[in-house]
Amino acid sequence: MIYTEKKSRNVHYLNLPVGQKEVEYLLISDLHWDNPHCNRKLLKKHLDEAKEKNSKVFINGDLFCLMQGKGDPRRSKDDIRPEHNNAKYLDSIIKTAVEWFKPYAEIIEVIGYGNHETTIIKHQETDVLERFVERLNTEAKPKNEVYLSGYGGWICTKFTQESKNKKKPSRTHKIKFHHGYGGGGPVTKGTIQHQREAVKIANADLIWMAHVHEDYEMTYMQESLDYLGNITLKEILMLRTPSYKEEYQDGFGGFHIERGRPVKPLGGRWLKLSINKEGEKRVIKQYTRKTEN
Repeated sequence: MIYTEKKSRNVHYLNLPVGQKEVEYLLISDLHWDNPHCNRKLLKKHLDEAKEKNSKVFINGDLFCLMQGKGDPRRSKDDIRPEHNNAKYLDSIIKTAVEWFKPYAEIIEVIGYGNHETTIIKHQETDVLERFVERLNTEAKPKNEVYLSGYGGWICTKFTQESKNKKKPSRTHKIKFHHGYGGGGPVTKGTIQHQREAVKIANADLIWMAHVHEDYEMTYMQESLDYLGNITLKEILMLRTPSYKEEYQDGFGGFHIERGRPVKPLGGRWLKLSINKEGEKRVIKQYTRKTEN
């Protein structure tokens, strides 16, 4: 069983059982679960697959959409689900979401903020995501707590190997996540933001972003020099996960169409980590694949 430690408000370590050499996670973002355009059927398919595999799930912001509240200039009667069209709009979203996500509470490990959640804090003075996580933990009572993290943070996986000596060798894989910013761009699709993150972040094995509803994977290489004068080359995976909100539909009209925005991919990414021995060193390999739609 994986033991998770909350090192700080946005740093979480997943300690694998001694001897475990492989683990797979589901990385998703931008669910916009309360929006009528959220493809809940697809989301359920992916969460059910994760549950069947007992794979931990990480959500990198915008679990909720939350745009139909009183005084919100973005609100539209076409973009509210019937069960949320009442005098307790935000409360009804939290209540129904807890019921919907209860079956997955055991596998959801870390949830981060997105701009849709932070906007509600700013304008409505309530933290919907914090209330959702607290209620989910209280009502579902998962063996492993669902953790709330930040708009950005770290998710680390620690592999500990069996040894004849008392000291058990370990290696840690580090994910730096950030929900994202900017508009992505019709041509660059947000890759420039990954360039910027790579400049300011050190020691990450994977940099995961979301927000612009795009899907891509790039590999950067980094050269470093150790204290003995040895040159080492390190692979850094740059990952962007898309959304579960399908705004294009048939291209007839609406906010997305009027601004000339393209059809966006849906789904998330599976991340598989495995530890292998290469010579005298133990190396963690990382591999991702897109979820099947």
